[in-house]
Amino acid sequence: MRGLGFSPRVNVKRFTGPPHPDRDKQFQYLRRQRRRFQKAGCPTVSVDAKKKELVGDFRNAGRKWSRRAEEVNAHDFPQDAECRAAPYGIYDTVRNAGHVCVGVSAETAEFAVDALRQWWRARGKREYPGSKKIFIEADAGGSNGYRRRLWKRELQRWADADGLEITVSHYPTGASKWNPVEHRLFGPISINWAGQPLRSLGVMLGFIRGTRTRTGLRVTARLNNRSYATKIRVTNDEMSQINIHSHQTCPQWNYTIKPKLRR
Repeated sequence: MRGLGFSPRVNVKRFTGPPHPDRDKQFQYLRRQRRRFQKAGCPTVSVDAKKKELVGDFRNAGRKWSRRAEEVNAHDFPQDAECRAAPYGIYDTVRNAGHVCVGVSAETAEFAVDALRQWWRARGKREYPGSKKIFIEADAGGSNGYRRRLWKRELQRWADADGLEITVSHYPTGASKWNPVEHRLFGPISINWAGQPLRSLGVMLGFIRGTRTRTGLRVTARLNNRSYATKIRVTNDEMSQINIHSHQTCPQWNYTIKPKLRR
């Protein structure tokens, strides 16, 4: 068989379905938006949620240098875990810096905006003094998806609280792999903890904070113990009160949320 060119092979994920007609237009617009905000000295961040991780004596994919193999549970039963951690990543495309908010509750839009708000108040305001605008690159789906009403409502609350003008551009459906946070933040983190069981939240946070790359990436991490409710319904009346301005180019994926004027 090998002499005929055969060898054992696994399936390759390649088919993504028919591309959206506005796919290329959105990529070009998103790139222009990023450059415009960077030129103005405003923060531009890429965000996404990493897959949830079981915390405890569980196998972690990959290999590491050691004298003996780590012994872990034979089965990945959720009931044996300390918790199921939800890492939400924020990658600063200008400073090549990352921040990960590790939650222990549901991965909701409220949790996603809380992570952004905490990053802004702890680091963003200090690193971009005087800036009142921020640009966010996000996937089309998930907790920060463009269809999520709760995502937009929470962004409005953040804009009102901190006086920020928040512009969001979403990647087209099926194009999340192009989101910088995937390969510039989550990729190095996965390599750093490869083969290392995440036996506790402290171990997990330590490996995230210890992530480094030759290009100078530095990562901070913070634990969020808050419990988030699921299935929150945002009414039409609440949506009508959001000060959202859709862009002319691909308005479903590009919009700006401005602080509401206080009376």
